[in-house]
Amino acid sequence: MTMVAAILRHKGHEVIAVAPDAPVPEVTAVLRARGIGAVLVTDRLDQLLGIVSERDIVRSLAVRGALTLEMTAAQLMTRVLTTATPGTTVEQAMRLMTENRVRHLPVLEGDRLVGMVSIGDIVKARIMEQEEEVDSLKAYISGAA
Repeated sequence: MTMVAAILRHKGHEVIAVAPDAPVPEVTAVLRARGIGAVLVTDRLDQLLGIVSERDIVRSLAVRGALTLEMTAAQLMTRVLTTATPGTTVEQAMRLMTENRVRHLPVLEGDRLVGMVSIGDIVKARIMEQEEEVDSLKAYISGAA
């Protein structure tokens, strides 16, 4: 069973974050430059405060229009976060994402932010798990014949 820790070992522990006072145009520039769908919001001590996703920006644009561009990350961020730990399994992460309708899980070890996984990371890990299982079954069947 694959754990989030294994995903982070493979993809790395780098976390892309912005300050709470970062203006929305800066947030969107970071998202575009990094090719990511969400950015964490952290304070000077790297404490996790929230997350801003493309979806948050689009929803705000639909409600507030151009005023969204005058907002800060802190004003736009989602504050109640769904998180994982390094010991969270891929299956548990999928369930968390589905039940909470989120695409990104900050990974916390205690109070310390140690990474972030996306739905793409989780799906890729699940596919790899299934491929390994199929290969094992094929080996078992061909060895038993």
